Amino acid sequence: MKKRSAGWIVLLVVFALFFAAVLELGKHTLLGWILTAAAVAAFAWLRKSKLAGKKRGVRFLSWLALIAVFFVILAVSWPPVRPVPAVSVKNPEKTATVRVEQGELRGVYNAQKSVKVYAGIPYAKPPVGELRWKEPQPADAWEGVLEADHFAPMSMQTTNLPIYDSLAQIIGYHDYKISLTDNWRPPVSEDSLYLNIWTPSDAEEGSKLPVMVYIHGGSLQTGQPWYQDYSGEGLAKNGVIVVNMGYRLGVFGFFADEELAAESQNGTTGNYGLLDQILALKWVQKNIAAFGGDPDNVTLSGESAGSACVTALCTSPLAKGLFRRILAESSTVTAPRPAHSFRLLDAALKSGKALKERYGAKTVEDLRKLPAEKIAGELSTQHHITVDGYILTETPYESYLKGVHNEEAQMHGFNREESAPFILFSQASLKNYKNKVQGAFGEYAGRVLELYPASTNAEAKRNWADIYSAVLFNYGHYCLRRQAAACGIPSYEYYFTQDNGRLGTWHSGEEVYFYGNIPEKSGLYSEADRALSRIIVSYICNYMKTGDPNGEGLPEWSADDPKTLLEFGEGTCPTGESGASVCPRLDPYISLYGILDEMYSWKGR
Repeated sequence: MKKRSAGWIVLLVVFALFFAAVLELGKHTLLGWILTAAAVAAFAWLRKSKLAGKKRGVRFLSWLALIAVFFVILAVSWPPVRPVPAVSVKNPEKTATVRVEQGELRGVYNAQKSVKVYAGIPYAKPPVGELRWKEPQPADAWEGVLEADHFAPMSMQTTNLPIYDSLAQIIGYHDYKISLTDNWRPPVSEDSLYLNIWTPSDAEEGSKLPVMVYIHGGSLQTGQPWYQDYSGEGLAKNGVIVVNMGYRLGVFGFFADEELAAESQNGTTGNYGLLDQILALKWVQKNIAAFGGDPDNVTLSGESAGSACVTALCTSPLAKGLFRRILAESSTVTAPRPAHSFRLLDAALKSGKALKERYGAKTVEDLRKLPAEKIAGELSTQHHITVDGYILTETPYESYLKGVHNEEAQMHGFNREESAPFILFSQASLKNYKNKVQGAFGEYAGRVLELYPASTNAEAKRNWADIYSAVLFNYGHYCLRRQAAACGIPSYEYYFTQDNGRLGTWHSGEEVYFYGNIPEKSGLYSEADRALSRIIVSYICNYMKTGDPNGEGLPEWSADDPKTLLEFGEGTCPTGESGASVCPRLDPYISLYGILDEMYSWKGR
């Protein structure tokens, strides 16, 4: 009898702990914890005083009732939607008022009062209703003082359940923190064309500080400007200004349609997200001086799909004069056949036509009448930059062949394990390795297999990861470096190899180093990581100021030799050094690039 009594108590404790984990990972409100404690206590009392000795069926039904109660608790304690605060300080100190073209605004100071943050500044009218799939219009003026203390909603996109995001932090990032203060969800909206500014605390009109404008990644499908890894706070502490923005994503930013092209005065369609970025750059030109920035010294940066946008804007006639130099991380669209985030107009129009048919829409107006949530799932079909004849008059590859470009210097590169998150569930084995290579390279597969032979599962897995990284990411940077050399553009290329306890050298793993945002108390990063971040930030700030990253105490970074890179990391290059060291391009990458040149009909100048 005692064993049976102990059994249900143990089961109840296990069940309560499991449900507590669900509440925490799902970001449920404090109400959920209170109701859960009450439900567990009530069940224990009933089970001991009222149900003891009852038939097994009655006791079983009581457990089912408890489960039903827990589901009700989940529903009533679902995390609410709240705007994301600009700084993680309760009641932060406000900045002085700043006047921009649309009116007056004020931001807030960070905890140390070393950085001023101005969040949620509108740079365009909300692209909703009749403005959906139209060129962005400058923001309207506002009355009074705009309190720029919260970020605007992320651009319309599909979002995961909070529990899914929490599990991703645990499994992928290894940095999940248990807290009862984050039980809310950030907002999502079509009304997302706002920008954010980080400045040093002593910046003021007339300071003429260098400016970085950052474009976030996310496959042109997802993402938000407030993510801590690329927050502008780290660089602003080092005497520069950082701006980033929301821009239209997926079907809202890259849907192409002949009817849309016909109604546009400029004949454009399919690149609305790029148009948003261009308008944000124009806003910076007009207004950044009020924050202490120099509109004549703007560096355009981005990572992944954001970097794809950066390299597209390098050859857009509409972006000429809006920035001087670029920082492009882990993607380009300048190869003869870009590996992702890009397609030609015929393909874009064909995809757009299929979308209209799926929703039974005869006209664009029919689509405009649909709620944003109904078509947000089309993110995966409409997330490609295209050659629309207006923003891009030809492919970036063709423009570089003609010597047409907007940037006067480049800093760019890739990570050692770019492919890791993309092939996590589709890794190669000895059984399928040759078929994967054959599918990717066709008639060139034999030569690739000679470069990357595999006789074990481990070799097949490693080889496919390297090949996938090279094709999707690294090769584009190899092309960009050669295009820069042909055009006489200084091009500083890096190779990031620093491992850590978090993302390591996976895609986007470099960002927390580049933007100076390694958390002070995080045990996932060592002092070597923090030292490397200080080196990289020094390079970036030097580059933003002068176009040359080199400076006193830093290893020499050459822009002259396309056959070398500067390694940021653990010394995996033949030199064996750590920190920052010159690294020759590693075979067999250079040989694989030669095969890709043949496949894609590369033509140099």
